[in-house]
Amino acid sequence: MQEESGFIAVVTTGGTIDKAYFDALSSYQVGESLVEKILEAANVACAYRIIELMRKDSLELTDQDRERLRGTIEALQTRRIVVTHGTDTMTLSAQSLASLSDKTIVLTGALSPARFAQSDAAFNLGMAFAAAQVLPPGVYIAMNGQVFPGEGVRKDRIRGRFMPLDPAPRSDIRTGGPGGD
Repeated sequence: MQEESGFIAVVTTGGTIDKAYFDALSSYQVGESLVEKILEAANVACAYRIIELMRKDSLELTDQDRERLRGTIEALQTRRIVVTHGTDTMTLSAQSLASLSDKTIVLTGALSPARFAQSDAAFNLGMAFAAAQVLPPGVYIAMNGQVFPGEGVRKDRIRGRFMPLDPAPRSDIRTGGPGGD
């Protein structure tokens, strides 16, 4: 079946974005994906299809899981894909998808579950959805209000955000100096 060019496939793999708190167990576990509810609440007008591939914490993803993700994306007729993914190993999955040069693939996730009121999930998903529509083919990571090349980013656990591997000096508006932070 040929899909229209504006169609976006959203492949869910689990991760914090889909975690739920189980009080009786005092732990978080990956639950049902909330991606569809988030997109419906945002009244997204662009055509999309959700493919729930896995429900795993990214620390539990194996090389076989990454191959399954790659095979699923490769088989899709659409060229625009968003992947929801846990943040701990998102960069590894981006690397495994890098050779799929004819598609625009944007990985995103959340640092707190989508079920939480103060979650970054909806913002990151919206950013990834928009990025998938306008970026040229390649693999990207959309987190914290920025879009990074998939192989040029790392998760900074201390700052709680994604950072470029080699940040270029920049002038900061607040201090007028390089770096800013």
